[in-house]
Amino acid sequence: MKTKLTERLKNGEIIISDGALGTMLQSAGIEPGTCPETWNIDFPEKIEAIAKAYADAGSEAVETNTFGANRFKLSHYGLQNQVTELNRKAVEITRRAIGPDKIVLGSVGPTGVLLMMGEVSEDELYEAFSEQCIALASAGADAICIETMTALDEATLAVKAAKENTNLEVICTMTFDKTIQGDFRTMMGVSPEEMTHVLIAAGADIIGTNCGNGMENMIPIVEEIRRTNSGIPILVHANAGKPHYHDGKNIFDETPEITASYIPRLINAGATCIGGCCGTTPDHIRKIKQVSENII
Repeated sequence: MKTKLTERLKNGEIIISDGALGTMLQSAGIEPGTCPETWNIDFPEKIEAIAKAYADAGSEAVETNTFGANRFKLSHYGLQNQVTELNRKAVEITRRAIGPDKIVLGSVGPTGVLLMMGEVSEDELYEAFSEQCIALASAGADAICIETMTALDEATLAVKAAKENTNLEVICTMTFDKTIQGDFRTMMGVSPEEMTHVLIAAGADIIGTNCGNGMENMIPIVEEIRRTNSGIPILVHANAGKPHYHDGKNIFDETPEITASYIPRLINAGATCIGGCCGTTPDHIRKIKQVSENII
């Protein structure tokens, strides 16, 4: 039987997860305005190749192509009735790519609608997250990875939906930006300390941060989480630095060597599961894996 992710992390193991999917899809030729999750049906071999590339680079945990596969996001493409199909296909593709022993993380992103603006009710959000998480779990995902959250009310509902409707471990990460005061907040004003208290109370098994920052800026965020709670496993998926716009594209300049140079400090700060977000590639993961193994 596969050892639970939390058990491995709490036993002192550093788990290396995967890197970006969106920017990898762009490199694979996805057209602007295309729903990324449709590639689970239209081009499964391309999704599988990306997942396999990360596994071959050293990823022990790989995310599914389901970041926007909730009924609200899919409704923009008229696909709101295909939530179950698109999520199940993604899990099957990822499992086929990485094999039975590695960890499939079912990716769950924000819905794009705001409770505070009255665009949606708590029940509607909860049902949407439940629908997606049930589909991911029934297809064989090993854990649910709720990510890129900025609002605590939405993140909390997502965690509760995952915990109450599946038997899977639940990860939840939020995206923070550095303020002019030098601290870190989400765009909705949430601090890493506040996130830690609320998400653990909601039932999250692993918390952390993704996107928005390169690896260097993730270090103080992790330090704040660890000051707030000494035991919770912490996941970090950092961008390959801050992007800049050039010739119609977002360019990420942080090389695998630069990204990996921050790994010793990140682990020392308390990170236990490490991977990449926008702009990172299998080469970034390979280098992160090499550096982490030398530390361990």
